Amino acid sequence: MTGNDRDLPPLPRGPQDTAQLPLARIDHGGTPLTVARPDGAPRAGIVVVQEAWGVTGYIEWLLRVFADVGYVAAAPHLYHRRGDVVIEDHDFAKARPVMASLNGEAITADIGNATGFLREAGAPRVGIIGFCMGGTIALWAAAHSDVDAAVTFYGSGIDKPRWSGFESGLETAARVRVPWLGFYGDEDRSIPPAQVERLRTAIEPVNAPTQIVRYPGAGHAFASDPSSPKHVREAAEDAGIRTREFLAAHLG
Repeated sequence: MTGNDRDLPPLPRGPQDTAQLPLARIDHGGTPLTVARPDGAPRAGIVVVQEAWGVTGYIEWLLRVFADVGYVAAAPHLYHRRGDVVIEDHDFAKARPVMASLNGEAITADIGNATGFLREAGAPRVGIIGFCMGGTIALWAAAHSDVDAAVTFYGSGIDKPRWSGFESGLETAARVRVPWLGFYGDEDRSIPPAQVERLRTAIEPVNAPTQIVRYPGAGHAFASDPSSPKHVREAAEDAGIRTREFLAAHLG
């Protein structure tokens, strides 16, 4: 890594490593957003898309990380139509029905409202980063949303659509129009390496820089909060460095 470290957001470490910058809760176009703002004019904007658990403390930490290095960052509350559920105990039995209630129309509206807010907030360029189901959405956004770059962490739905009115990753791949970076763990039982390689083949011909990085020995959620048993330090740190460099290159 070269240059001033403050030019690159450090991803991921843990909530305890970042100053508790203030967060704001706003409504934009009918979508609740949690927002972190930098001091001064933003260098760019970042949409941070939740995991299956909702806008948790980990997502709030990520917003602060980005704001601390000059980005205006916003997390859309995708579960707001179901009471804005937050599943802090990571019980998938609780998450499954709420996640299944999403659809293409709702996701399109919420991501559009988040990117619209960031543009209005003065962001000259806007990126999106998503984890788990948010990673699925980040890939979709690289083809269909008003973003300038996208990063996916272990987003499934590659061979089959995750939601009604939403494409599969393979369908989206051919339509990607902005730089996209995807991270996947070889031990992820929900996203077999063979699917990842099919996605690589599908996305390679597009007229935009794209890259897929696979991590042997890492499973799903390898870049989650370091307190999680799923966290894999080596993979998470490497993905963090690559993410920092990717965003600096494509968002300025």
